[in-house]
Amino acid sequence: MEKQKLLRIAILLSLITIVYNIAEGIISVYFGIDDDALSLLGFGTDSFVEVISGIAILHMVLRMRFSKVVQRDKFERQALRITGFGFYVLTAGILIGAMLTLIKGSKPETTLPGIIVASVSIITMYFLLHYKLKIGKALNSDAIIADANCTKSCLYLSIVLLVSSMAYAVFEIGYIDILGSLVIAWFTFKEAREAFEKVKSNSLACCCNGNCHS
Repeated sequence: MEKQKLLRIAILLSLITIVYNIAEGIISVYFGIDDDALSLLGFGTDSFVEVISGIAILHMVLRMRFSKVVQRDKFERQALRITGFGFYVLTAGILIGAMLTLIKGSKPETTLPGIIVASVSIITMYFLLHYKLKIGKALNSDAIIADANCTKSCLYLSIVLLVSSMAYAVFEIGYIDILGSLVIAWFTFKEAREAFEKVKSNSLACCCNGNCHS
């Protein structure tokens, strides 16, 4: 498959990622607020922050159409800084929300929207992960492969939401939703740290748990 065709597919995958995260964020935040589901609200807000990262990836892939990308440019580094800051703010917001929910003793009316959103997200993220890896390897592109590897975090986040939403639906214990939101907060904190690590290293690899790899 010729390089330009592969790059067009990579661009399409980036656009799907951005559009999907916007739709997922709107739906999740709406139902998270409406049903007092903190884990779903945190998950939805995370999706909005991921949009910024997605735009940076799209910008990078577009650059690849004209020359080999060996490092991030100024726009991509700035997008990473904004993404990292957004994740730190989100982490703090989730922690505060968890404490307030614990103090008030409130619990979700239902977590059915969380189950539905998480199920759709798992399927979508698996699809994106599979094809980004396939295109990245075909192009021998560290940037696209790293993006695919980082999509795993979104997949894991979806699994956390699904497990906590299903557990609450069965047991209806408010602490389950709070616990789910705290796990999401841990993921957002990790993503914030990784975003700033990428800015410092300017590496195209995905940094997970302090280790960068392609």
